[in-house]
Amino acid sequence: MNRKNTLSDTRNLVLCGMCAAITCILAPLSVPLAGGVPVSLATFAVMLAGVLLGGSLGAFSQLIYVLLGAVGLPVFAGWTGGLGNVLGMTGGYIIGYIPCAWLTGLIYKKTGSNAKRTAKIFFMILGMICGTLALYVIGTAWFMAVTGMGLGASLAACVIPFLPGDFIKMAAVVIIGLPLETAIRRTIYTGEPAV
Repeated sequence: MNRKNTLSDTRNLVLCGMCAAITCILAPLSVPLAGGVPVSLATFAVMLAGVLLGGSLGAFSQLIYVLLGAVGLPVFAGWTGGLGNVLGMTGGYIIGYIPCAWLTGLIYKKTGSNAKRTAKIFFMILGMICGTLALYVIGTAWFMAVTGMGLGASLAACVIPFLPGDFIKMAAVVIIGLPLETAIRRTIYTGEPAV
């Protein structure tokens, strides 16, 4: 086996584990709303994973998170866990973290590591918007199927109240994601100090 490939695989697994851990830490911090879908920091962690890891690895990191929660670790909103959460009315949003990270990373990484800052920010925001849209489509459809609520009521309960917070989280990912991505690339992939 090629030693370089082994090192690369190890680094990727470490980064996936790191991003899954960030989601595990931030997702339980939540405020429940009347509609039953809580406001949490999970989507911030999910979008950040896509930005830092790209599409495939970002999605894999969130798959790890979903599986950890499904087997019972208290990593979902409100420090809950278990398969019942994944199969319940908010389960579509939990599952939706995977395509959200994938789309965010896929679109953002199209810019390349040497792109101008403005292009990187544009594609980062575009990726996060597309990823969040996929999250909402999957999550709302699931919510409607489980609860029997109509589209308008479901959007009012599950989407509209969350939009301002999502834009704030996107801005935070832009502010944190660019320097963090640079630091990771320097320290992990090239061995240079992150200064």
